[in-house]
Order: sequence, then C-alpha cells, then structure tokens
Amino acid sequence: MKKIGMILSGALFCATAFAQNTVILKNVTVIDGTGAAPRAKTDMLISDGRISAIQKGIKAAGAREIDLSGKTVMPSLVCAHAHVGTLKGTTSSANNYTRENLIRHLEKYQDYGVSAVLAMGTDRPLIFNGFIDSTQAGLLPGARLYSAGYGFNTPDPNPGSWMNLLLRPNTPEEVPAMMEKLAAVKPTVVKIWVDDHGGNARKMKPEIYKAIISEAHKRKIRVAAHLFYVDDARKLTEAGIDIIAHSIRDKEVDQDLLTKMKQKNVTYIPTLSLDEYQFIYAGSPDWINDAFFKASLEPGVFEMITDKAYGDKIRNSPDYQRNMSAFKTALINLRKIHAAGIPVALGTDSGAFPVRTQGFTEHLEMEMMVKAGLTPAQAITVSTRNAAAALRIDREKGTLEKGKKADFIILGANPLDDIRNTRKIESVWKDGKEVSKGPIN
Repeated sequence: MKKIGMILSGALFCATAFAQNTVILKNVTVIDGTGAAPRAKTDMLISDGRISAIQKGIKAAGAREIDLSGKTVMPSLVCAHAHVGTLKGTTSSANNYTRENLIRHLEKYQDYGVSAVLAMGTDRPLIFNGFIDSTQAGLLPGARLYSAGYGFNTPDPNPGSWMNLLLRPNTPEEVPAMMEKLAAVKPTVVKIWVDDHGGNARKMKPEIYKAIISEAHKRKIRVAAHLFYVDDARKLTEAGIDIIAHSIRDKEVDQDLLTKMKQKNVTYIPTLSLDEYQFIYAGSPDWINDAFFKASLEPGVFEMITDKAYGDKIRNSPDYQRNMSAFKTALINLRKIHAAGIPVALGTDSGAFPVRTQGFTEHLEMEMMVKAGLTPAQAITVSTRNAAAALRIDREKGTLEKGKKADFIILGANPLDDIRNTRKIESVWKDGKEVSKGPIN
C-alpha cells in the first residue's frame, strides 16, 4: 500500500507540475515573425518554457487555458544596437553603471516587449563576471543582455567617463594586443566608430579599421561599424565589415554598394529613431504626451525636452537642417537596402543619451521603418527574426515556432493593421511565463 501511495503521490506531483508548466493560448491571432501570413483564431501550446505547437483545436489534459479572442501574439523584440547601465536621470556616466541600474534598464526593456539587447561597445567589467551569462540564461529579471565589450575608437584625451574604457589604437600594430584583451570577454561583436561626427572629431584611419576587422575575423568575431557617410560604408564593405550599425545618411546608396553589401552578407541596422531625435524636439511630436512614451523616460527628461529653451537650442543649431536632411536620406536608404534583399535588423542606439529612451524607441523605430516603405509585417520580421539572427540567437529566439523559447508579447490590437498597435501591450512573456503587463498597465 505504501508503494502504491508513493506512486499515486508521484503521479499527482507530475500532473501538478504539468499544469503549472503547460499553457494553451486559445483563439489568438499569431504573427510568428518569419514573414508568413498571420494565423487567425488559432491556439499556441507552451510547455516548459518553449513552444510545443501552434494550431487550431489544441487539447492537453491539465493544461491551463487562456482565451485570447480578439488578441494578437507576436515574438518579443530584439534590439541589435543599444546601450545599458550608464543612463540615469538626465546624465550618461560611468558612475551610473551599477548592477542595480543595469537590471533596472533590462526590466524596462522587458516591460516594452524587448527580450534581448546588444550593448554596442560601452560596457564595463561589472558584467563580465557572471552577470551577462545569468541574463542570457534567464536567471536575472529583464531582457537578456549581449555585449560588444569595449569598442574601438580614435585616440581622445577627454573621452568622457562612460567611454573611457574604449580601445584607442594609434597604429595598426597596436591592434592585435587590444583585440586579445577584448576577445577575453567573449563579445558578440566588435564595435568600431568610423565617423567624424559632422566634422567635430577625427575619423578612424582605414589602415586601423582594416587591422581591427582582420584581427577580429581571425578570432571568428564579427565587426559592427558606427558610420554616417556612404563612402565609408563602401570602404568598410570592401574591407570585410559584417554589420553597418547606423543609417547611411549623407547620400543615397547606389547599385554598386547595394550589390557589394549583398554579396558580402552585410547586415544593416538603420537607427532611424536616433536621426529623428536629433531634430524632433524643436517642435512637439505627436507622441510627446503619450503615456507609453512618458513611462519610458528617466526622471527629469520630460521636463528637459519640453522646455522651450531646449527646443529653441535645437532649432537654432547649425546642424538642424543637416539632421533633418540626414533623416530623409536614411529613410530612402533603408527602403533601397531592404528592397535589395540585404539583411536589415532592428537597432536604435537607445540608452546612450537621455533623449534616446529605452523601450519606447524600439516601437518608434518600427513606425519609422513603415514610414520608409516597409510593410508592418516586414518591420516586425526585421525587429524579431532578423535582429535575433544578427545576435546569432535565432535558433532559440526571434520567431514563434515549435521548439523555440516562448518569449512573446500579447497585444490588444493587430499591428499588421497599424504598426503602432505594437504599443498596445497587454502582457509580456519570457520562457513561457508572464513577466510584465507592459509599461503602463
């Protein structure tokens, strides 16, 4: 009898565990992120943190069922160009880079349905002693963190506190030792800055970035470039760059560059929202008082950006017209690059400065993609499957398919009807469990 009792007890435990770990989302519209047509009024079975099936009429004894009639499910977003840890209030500083602040940022991304972010080259030693591994394994709250470690830039006697750990070679001969130091922290990519910031800084010399690309590739690490000019994009593509991490903004791309980028499988990350932020606060954007936007801001930032003096400063800046022109060119180039079949991935540079707010910016970026000429379905694929591929985590994440992690967003309206419906977040799930009701619920 005792043995029978143990068997029954064990069976009850297994049934209870099954019920706790198995969920069926019923009657939902599924956008899977692959670019396939949405599946309406279907079911999704989640078991042990993964997707087990997506089809109509799923039955599983003991499973918890959630009726999502009228709702839409899509994969969580992946941001392939962000920054974490240094932003706090209206400041960006190394002093802000604490475990508490990092987790706060990752939780904010998660609230906005962003399940993974790649920090592009401004990280600090704190994350390389188990922290980053724990986020990727889902052992810490918030989005999973990936890192480019310490990026490569030009020599600068006054780099600012949050950029003081960047690697700054004077000659190509200094690159191998620096790359060895960087490789030790196992970066997802190597970040290089190749830009003169509107003529206000020295641009990295070709012989140095060629050495960086060569040394990174010897170690099987890809290289992502911060740039602005089409001529730099051309030269970097020829030198073997893997990722262009900002929009090309000075001129329209030509067919020769499009052909070379496609041949060399360059991934393009258009940071359209960054370009809009450069001038938009000279006026009053239509989302300035939107609760979804305001909830993403650090304390004090709303007061800063709505101050008339702040808007006047932007409007009177010598770069004002240049920035608006750059944004228009960026939209044109995204449309041409995407149409050419070149991989495009979501990235925003959010978290670098207070006006590049974390979470909201990723949704704004998708709206800008649609403004550039992509369909909502294409913008979603760029922001899920393609961005996961850019981080090389697409075997596990980025689409809603059998066997993949159950990381997704439940929306109150279909974003294929209006891309801004991605902001109607009702629930965020990670590893098959609800982790947030969104930023304003």
